[in-house]
Amino acid sequence: MSNQPPTDGQSDAGAGDRVYHVNGRLVPRGSARVSVEDRGFRYGDAAFETMRAYGGQVLDWERHLARLRRTCETLGMAAAVPDDLALRVADTLDENDLADAYVRVTVSRGPQSGKLTPAPAADLDPTVVVVTKPLPRGGLPDAGGEPVWDDPAVVQTVGTRRMPDAALPADAKTHNYLNGVLARLELRQAANEAYDPDEALMRDLDGNVAEGATSNLFFVDDGALKTPEVGDLLPGITREVVLELAAAESFPVERDRYDLDDVREADEAFLTNRTWELRPVATVDGIDVGSGPITSLLRRLYDERVEKQCYR
Repeated sequence: MSNQPPTDGQSDAGAGDRVYHVNGRLVPRGSARVSVEDRGFRYGDAAFETMRAYGGQVLDWERHLARLRRTCETLGMAAAVPDDLALRVADTLDENDLADAYVRVTVSRGPQSGKLTPAPAADLDPTVVVVTKPLPRGGLPDAGGEPVWDDPAVVQTVGTRRMPDAALPADAKTHNYLNGVLARLELRQAANEAYDPDEALMRDLDGNVAEGATSNLFFVDDGALKTPEVGDLLPGITREVVLELAAAESFPVERDRYDLDDVREADEAFLTNRTWELRPVATVDGIDVGSGPITSLLRRLYDERVEKQCYR
C-alpha cells in the first residue's frame, strides 16, 4: 500500500533529467505543471496508484488498473482513466531508460471552477500524470535483487486513528492522505537520538489494529499468519499477493480484529506495500518482535514470483 518512494539508502541522482508524462505528453521534470485550479490540488479529488516495474514490466498491472478504475468510479469519474494508460506508463519508463522503477499514476478530475460540487461528468477533463523513479533490481538475491529499505522497520503506535470507511471509503486510493501525514508527524515527535521510528501503526475508532500509514501489517503467533481484517483499512495489492502465497503453502492464516498486545507479543511481524515488498518489523513501541521463518519464507516466495513474472 506504498504512497511515496522509499528513501532508505536510495539517492535520487539524476532527478533533474527525468521526464514525466502529463496529460498525454512527455515533459521534462522541471517543466511539468498542473493547474492551480486542479481539483486534485484544491480538494484531494483524485485517485492514484503506486506500482513497481521490474525488468521493464509493471508487476500486477491489471490489479492496479482495476483498483484505479474502482477508485475513479467511487469518485464519480469513471471515464477519467484513459484507455492508453499502459502505453503512457511504458513510454515514461522508456524515455527515462528505467527497467526497475517506482511508478506512480495520478488521475484527478482536472481543473474546474472553485466550487466543492464537481462539474457534470459530461464536462470531465481529467489530469493524468505518470511519474517514475529508479529503484534497485528486485527478485531473488542470487540474481541481484535487493530490498529498497536498509533495515527492518521500527514501528510506533500513534494516536491518530484510521479514517473510518463510513467517512471516506477505505478501499478508494485517493489523494486524501492527511490521515497518514498526521500519523507520520507523530513519529517525528516521538523520535530522539536513541529512538527513530519510521512507520506509524494506526488503529480504528474501536482501538483495533488497522494498518501502517503507508503499509499493511502481518504478524505470526503460534505458527499462524495473522493480518487485521477491519473495515477501515486499504486492502493493499501486495497484501493480497502475500495471502495468496500463504494459501498456496497451506499456511494457517487468520484475518480478524486484533489489539496492540497481539502485535507486541507476536513471534514475528512484517509490513507490506508495493515499494517495500515485505519488510520485517524490528520493534513495535520499543518491544522487540523481529523476523522469523515464516517472514523469511514469504519473502523468498515473493522474490521468486517477481523473478518468474518479470525477469524470465
